[in-house]
Amino acid sequence: MSKKPSKGGAPALDMTPMVDLAFLLVTFFMLTASFRMAEPVVVDPPSSIGMVDLPDNHIMVTIDDKGRAFFGISNSTAKMNALRQMSTKYNVPFTEEQIIKFSGLPSFGVDIKDLPAYIDAKEDARTNFKGQRGVPLDTITPNNQLKDWISIGGTEAVKMYEEAKIKAAEAGGEFKAEKPRYAIKCAATTKYINVKDVIKTFTDLKLYQFNLITSLEGGGTVIDPTK
Repeated sequence: MSKKPSKGGAPALDMTPMVDLAFLLVTFFMLTASFRMAEPVVVDPPSSIGMVDLPDNHIMVTIDDKGRAFFGISNSTAKMNALRQMSTKYNVPFTEEQIIKFSGLPSFGVDIKDLPAYIDAKEDARTNFKGQRGVPLDTITPNNQLKDWISIGGTEAVKMYEEAKIKAAEAGGEFKAEKPRYAIKCAATTKYINVKDVIKTFTDLKLYQFNLITSLEGGGTVIDPTK
């Protein structure tokens, strides 16, 4: 007995809903994505054979070939809290909008009195900002703003870490984040005296463990001089 031929023809799949879904996903990611702001300075660090990665949670001081110091905290909440305390200490007011905008800056290299104008400047104007002479770092006079940023920013970063650890424990979840690390990144042509001043600032705060950022073929690495 012969098989009766199908009247429906070849099966077909309507791709229209999948195309719509793809465009909806693309639109969602475009609207919700947060773009990382450009660094105010780019340095080419010396090379090494180290293979230790810097954790996401860190407090970093960058020194360019001109000896200017730039400060940054990876934790945005700690960064905002540090700015509020520095605002009180140096009597420089910031609006809440400026504080929130500051949390998105990777780092900065200006005196705190110039920081409000630096925050309000457009992203492409920050690279050539007139007052960008580095965070004041005077190991002799009391005007060592970098020391205050490291002290206050580090304290806030550790506080955020401890709070996150407690919340994870209360929720019964696994906590994998590392404790905040301090790091120094400098250009290969940076003068030793400028790096020495930053190291002295760390040691004056009794911070003896920090990482030195170096470059390696295939990506950035970290050398820890304390281990």
